[in-house]
Amino acid sequence: MICLKKAICLSLAIVLSSLTFTTAYATNGTTQEPPNISSLKHDEATSYRIKQLEDISMYYYWHGGDIKKAETEIFKGITLKGKYDVVENAFIQATLLDPYSIDLKFSLASTQIIQKKLPEAFLTYKQILNLDPNHFNTNLVYGVYSRINGDEKTYNRSISKLIRIDSNKAKEYVQKIKRTENTMKEKFNVDVPANLPSKDHAIVILGYALGEDASMKPPLIERLKAGLAIANKYPNSKIIVSGGVPKQGITEADAMSKWLISQGVAKERIILENNSTDTVENGLFSTAILEKEKLKDVTLVTSASHMRRALSVFKEASDFYDKMNGKKTDRNFTNMVYLDYPSLAEAQKVPNDEKLVIYRDLFRTSGIWQYPGLQR
Repeated sequence: MICLKKAICLSLAIVLSSLTFTTAYATNGTTQEPPNISSLKHDEATSYRIKQLEDISMYYYWHGGDIKKAETEIFKGITLKGKYDVVENAFIQATLLDPYSIDLKFSLASTQIIQKKLPEAFLTYKQILNLDPNHFNTNLVYGVYSRINGDEKTYNRSISKLIRIDSNKAKEYVQKIKRTENTMKEKFNVDVPANLPSKDHAIVILGYALGEDASMKPPLIERLKAGLAIANKYPNSKIIVSGGVPKQGITEADAMSKWLISQGVAKERIILENNSTDTVENGLFSTAILEKEKLKDVTLVTSASHMRRALSVFKEASDFYDKMNGKKTDRNFTNMVYLDYPSLAEAQKVPNDEKLVIYRDLFRTSGIWQYPGLQR
């Protein structure tokens, strides 16, 4: 009986430890308690050690942390260059503990993609496909990332394989890819677009990380200036300010709203989307507002370097809501950019590194988590 009680207490302590740490990293900046790296021991249950490695990965994914501590206490003999090195090596160790787990390997490959380590990512994807040749998500991302890397043959083979696995789903993704290719060719507006709808139209201004003192940085102020110019020309349009990462208890949306009001915009026109932590969530959470407010058309406002990714995400989010609700909105998207390039001609070029990020966020918005069960 005493042994049973001890076992129950130990299990409870492990669960509580996991819950406490989850709270620390899931608040995205509001709590800065690092994981207890030194507590990772070889005499713990394998599942518990994997959970600790996942927790370390997600903490460093969001916050970064003490790289030297990670080097000396977990990754002995490995020189780490940054937080994603910690994430990658934590997943490498987790895959060694459970070499059967497809999800852990997919998470590892996603981290390698973030770091633009394409050869390493491709090797990891191949390992997954060797174990599970019909894994839809891996065939998809491996094929598209290979195409970006100039390997059209692998892309074509992957699409053919996807059609054999699930033809309807494969055709949907082929359409998404075609739409994204067209989106990457869209021209940027540096001036207020003409002939925007006078009814059921929204101006969506995307946030940018606040300073530690909750001050707005120049890129965000420039985005707001562009949004204000549209708002002044189209006084019937609603304005959605999107960004939820708090600093000093103030979200990007809070700060953006206050700035717009200080410039004479009526408070009633502004809708705050203050839950998102990245571009994918900007798109998903803002689209939920568009649906609720019955706003059909959108003018996106962000930096030129961010616009192609934002447009791709918002179009995918809009399609998802249409599919979920069984309707066809035919939402029209226009854009206005803050030009953060030397010239407009330079801004219109799409390097491969940007394509990689655009497609990564497209897949995430479509429902493929880059860290299955952990982080979209």
